[in-house]
Amino acid sequence: MHSTIVLLPGDGIGPEVTSAAEQVLRAVADRFGHTLTISSHPVGGAALRAGEPPLPNATRQACLAADAVLLGAVGDPAFDTGSSVGRPETALLQLRQTLGVFANLRPARVWPGLEDGGAFKPERVSGADLLIVRELTGGIYYGEPRGMADDGQSAFNTMRYSRPEIERIAEVAFKAAAGRRGLVTSVDKANVLETSRLWREVVTDVGARYPDVQLKHQYVDSCALLLATSPLDFDVVLSGNLFGDILSDEAGAVVGSLGLLPSASVGGSAGLFEPVHGSAPTIAGQDIANPIGAIASAAMLLRHSLDAGPEADAVEQAIGATLAAGHRTADLVAPGSTASIGGARMAQEILGRVLHPS
Repeated sequence: MHSTIVLLPGDGIGPEVTSAAEQVLRAVADRFGHTLTISSHPVGGAALRAGEPPLPNATRQACLAADAVLLGAVGDPAFDTGSSVGRPETALLQLRQTLGVFANLRPARVWPGLEDGGAFKPERVSGADLLIVRELTGGIYYGEPRGMADDGQSAFNTMRYSRPEIERIAEVAFKAAAGRRGLVTSVDKANVLETSRLWREVVTDVGARYPDVQLKHQYVDSCALLLATSPLDFDVVLSGNLFGDILSDEAGAVVGSLGLLPSASVGGSAGLFEPVHGSAPTIAGQDIANPIGAIASAAMLLRHSLDAGPEADAVEQAIGATLAAGHRTADLVAPGSTASIGGARMAQEILGRVLHPS
């Protein structure tokens, strides 16, 4: 296999975790006899600091030519003021549209050994394994018109969804559920929002094509409660852009840390893969960041973009074995504990198990 991968390290802890994921990808290539051409390009605040727009044209073209794109994180407090066009996060929205990736897959599972590592009682979360399927290129993040009033005293955004947009993301969710435990929980706010009423109608129509998959409708506020209190009741969670963004972060608390969560954005010319966490600038450069989310995103890249299932399994097994051996980054231990290791050490532990599985 010969594949081209574009790395977008981005901002904050992005370069650290992306470097860890790159090392793992190269280890996979060595172990399985593949050839990977990997190049790195600026995006977000890193591009702005170089005098470029958040998504430089050269970066855009490299992504379009690649088999897959692995992103670290975007976000830089130095650019938090001013119009949205000049913010680092704009690059991510533009990149999703450029690649045409409309389906965001965010798996969240409690790894064995981490049942007591989060904010919830172990008996509530042990065995939790869910997949959030989030619509990625519609909804309030992209709706027009949007803007700020000239006097700065009011602002407005538009939430908009079409039947085809809802139908295609629902198909992704039902197909995923058919290969898992056969349950789709569709999240909306149909008691208040017209977009959610259309969402519920279309999802119900799609669900009728999958008689072996159970469909439940859940208001987003109720879903947020149940995700925290009964996470084992969920299999595939289907949601729009805004609700999925929020619920997937909540899932980080369920599994123990946002630093564990990967994501895959698919459906377009090349898949876009990234850890769910943000740029976390306050801990950048301190060897604190957990690289597992980025490494698990690399596993999703192997599976979804390169059709390399055994290779993806090898990476995920290495993550599990490393955690089973008791290795923990700072986000996975109690505050003040000295039992943690740095992000670089965690990456090396996983890397060793990819190259030399027991």
